[in-house]
Amino acid sequence: MPEPESTDSVDAIVDAWKRERPDLDFAPLQVLSRVWRLSRHLDRARRTSFGTSELDSWEFDVLSALRRAGSPYQLSPKALLEETLVSSGTMTNRIDRLVSRGLVERRTSPKDGRGILVTMTPDGLARVDRAIDELVINETQLLSGLSKPDQERLAGLLRKLSRDFG
Repeated sequence: MPEPESTDSVDAIVDAWKRERPDLDFAPLQVLSRVWRLSRHLDRARRTSFGTSELDSWEFDVLSALRRAGSPYQLSPKALLEETLVSSGTMTNRIDRLVSRGLVERRTSPKDGRGILVTMTPDGLARVDRAIDELVINETQLLSGLSKPDQERLAGLLRKLSRDFG
């Protein structure tokens, strides 16, 4: 196996574990410890991106689901649940908070007078668009150490790994 170009803190951790527990295969830590550490950097970058639009991460999740739905930027609470992977109670609370901030409105469904649609307001649209602009810039910078082919290869490997998680 070729030597890595350089080492990092995960290499030091794995080497120490190998020394202390030579009976175990620490190959998973080589990958998943790095993914975990990268997720912390990504979380910070995302909080910064959303903060410029005065959004929390969960607010961005809901607003971006509405934005991706296309004009008129509305979904049922059930569709939002499926998009954001949270419980019904959590979604109700999130919608209430977004309504109180003027970022979404509840509207009666024209197809079913008993149904509710969550519709993004112009302020919600402006904020989510600013946040996604900033997010793309920040995430491009995070990946700047990888060539485009390396980024595509990594995306493919992560896609393959994440299929089992839904």
